[in-house]
Amino acid sequence: MAGYDDRDGVIWMDGEFVPWRDAKVHVLTHAMHYASSVFEGERAYNGKIFKSREHSERLIKSAEALDMPMPYTVDQIEAAKAETLEKSGLKDAYVRALVWRGSGEDMGVASARNPVRMAIAVWPWGAYYGDAKMQGAKLDIAEWKRPSPETIPVHAKAAGLYMICTISKHKAEAKGCSDALFMDYRGYVAEATGANVFFVKDGEVHTPLADCFLNGITRQTVIQMLKDKGITVHERHILPEEMAEFEQCWLTGTAAEVTPVGQIGEYTFEVGDLTREIANDYEQLVRS
Repeated sequence: MAGYDDRDGVIWMDGEFVPWRDAKVHVLTHAMHYASSVFEGERAYNGKIFKSREHSERLIKSAEALDMPMPYTVDQIEAAKAETLEKSGLKDAYVRALVWRGSGEDMGVASARNPVRMAIAVWPWGAYYGDAKMQGAKLDIAEWKRPSPETIPVHAKAAGLYMICTISKHKAEAKGCSDALFMDYRGYVAEATGANVFFVKDGEVHTPLADCFLNGITRQTVIQMLKDKGITVHERHILPEEMAEFEQCWLTGTAAEVTPVGQIGEYTFEVGDLTREIANDYEQLVRS
């Protein structure tokens, strides 16, 4: 497949559609220098974006957290995403909405005089973890830690927060793993580089408390699915050594959907009945 800058189609930019290859920004764009950017990753199934409005609302909240006044309302973002998806001709697709500080009068840390810009792109994207979707992903344990809420806006989906994710995933892939699992600044289990994590023990589910990382929309969806089934869900701080006691494990995320995990570092898990059931139920839900 061609690189992401060399494809046919159109991208929505600042209220109008431009040819895919012409969707460019200046090299002195503020976001390239100071990470003043937020985004949403969404999936469309059968021509409908799953929980689209929730994603648009979170995009605005993320921009507000980075002191970027949004030039569009939720309704305008919704309309733009729907039109972009329609123009793509795709029914099952990945949708990326991006907001950033553009180039302008400021080129220092401060950027209040620079325009806030927005783009929406749609492309086909299969299973994020490839064959691991069925066999169970293998995860490395990252050297970096998720930082304290006192240091960064941890509940914003901000591009700059993914820097350690890229580093950690590269190292994981070099070891033959699909991804890496972060601990947080206190040493508790946190999340993967782009997905939340769940564990199963004695028929009950345990997942890290989202108090220093993004509380994923897919995470919230799966928690509610489990509760609707009458399954007890513990959102709590989890010590790394507790992973030795867990029987099953899976990841959740818009890109990851529900992906079983077979191994994290030295800890192994079975791809069990509950994991498969939740994965199947999620697939049915997003396509309903």
